[in-house]
Amino acid sequence: MIKFGTSGWRGIIGEDFTFENVRIASQGVANYLRKQHPTAGARGVIIGYDTRFLSEKFASEAAKILAFNGIQAYLCNRDVPTPCVSFETVRRKALGAINFTASHNPPEYNGLKYSTANGAPALPEVTKAIEQEINTLEATRERVDVYEKPELIETIEPKERYLTNLRQIVDTETLRKSGLRIGIDSLYGTARDYLDYFLLETGLEVKIIHNYRDPYFGGFSPECNAKNLGELRKIVATEKFDLGLSTDGDADRFGIIDERDRFVSPNTIIALLALYLKRERKFPGGLARSVATTHLVDAIAEKLDVPLYETPVGFKYIGELILEDKIALGGEESAGLSIYRHLPEKDGILACLLVAEMVAATGKRIHELTAAMHAEFGPLYSKRIDVKLTPQIKESLARKLANPPVELGGLTVEKVNRTDGVKLLFGKGKWLLFRLSGTEPVARMYAEACSPKDLKNLISAGRRYVMSEG
Repeated sequence: MIKFGTSGWRGIIGEDFTFENVRIASQGVANYLRKQHPTAGARGVIIGYDTRFLSEKFASEAAKILAFNGIQAYLCNRDVPTPCVSFETVRRKALGAINFTASHNPPEYNGLKYSTANGAPALPEVTKAIEQEINTLEATRERVDVYEKPELIETIEPKERYLTNLRQIVDTETLRKSGLRIGIDSLYGTARDYLDYFLLETGLEVKIIHNYRDPYFGGFSPECNAKNLGELRKIVATEKFDLGLSTDGDADRFGIIDERDRFVSPNTIIALLALYLKRERKFPGGLARSVATTHLVDAIAEKLDVPLYETPVGFKYIGELILEDKIALGGEESAGLSIYRHLPEKDGILACLLVAEMVAATGKRIHELTAAMHAEFGPLYSKRIDVKLTPQIKESLARKLANPPVELGGLTVEKVNRTDGVKLLFGKGKWLLFRLSGTEPVARMYAEACSPKDLKNLISAGRRYVMSEG
């Protein structure tokens, strides 16, 4: 069965993610659009894709389905970053976008993500309506067959328009004067010829690795974590670069290596950029974070006397705040962020460029900026772990979380937050969040504390709670 989760429908290529299912899913989208916009077919739909196996073929099939249904299909001419798809959707005033990507999932996966006309990931009410159309088609078990209408399929090249937009946001002159030396790891994904091209254009010295298509992603998931960025860390260390930048497979998430070749947590980067954009760039609005993201953002919002918005996990909720012009920056601990009057979608390319601008404009390295932030707002240390569950333990944990504990690991629970999952707040900067995965037997556990020792103890207490019999 085709189901849309937080980031659309994903499946293993050749098992769940097949041409037949892609045709059914695309027809489901077409049926939804025809009901919602019966006379708006000419506005069209953007169709993008990433560097995974068969992505361009799946995209072509989707274009044929839409065209057969009288809906103009704007098919990207090569793999394209997710934020670029979002930008082009808004620019063309399209009905929406279909993007074939599984983001940072393992290489054997592919996915279909639907975005609405405002460039944002579809909200649950939209994906549920599309699912209903798909379920109706699946129930008939009829093969979706079409004949091609090439007059309704237009190949587009959206790169330059997206980069032009970024040039209006990022301070290119400050970058040009900085003389920064930057390493870039494209992780074989869609950001090649985007992030590297932008920085080379400013005249900076840039060294680029993994900037070609490899559907295997070098044998790893295309995720910007410390392990996967090991080669970039070595380059930064041995060649004395000022900064290392990376994006994931579809370029909506970021990874940062500081001048000491250390991986910088997304939580730290989100807080640093929030402070920079508010204080130095004077961006209007409050700050937003998901329920799983660092409370450093809260401390910054409080000191700057601006609103703090907490959202469920899933960038679509932060995207809504961006569309309403309520926030200067919104971010998620999973390395997604966007900013005031930009896109209601994660943009890893923009995040990397803003980090480079921040270093250039302040004249300070990442570790110096982090030390100054911790001195002013207090250090907070965060971590996320996934705990694998048996069916029995998963059922037990769900039962326990229905009536959360009043004490855990010797700490008194001062407040319970149910925005998304169950978040236990203990005071003095300590909190623990439990979220049960809806697609796999895993408990996602997020924790934050004021010292590495307290964080370790909090995680140990959380793990014992998950695994204990209830």
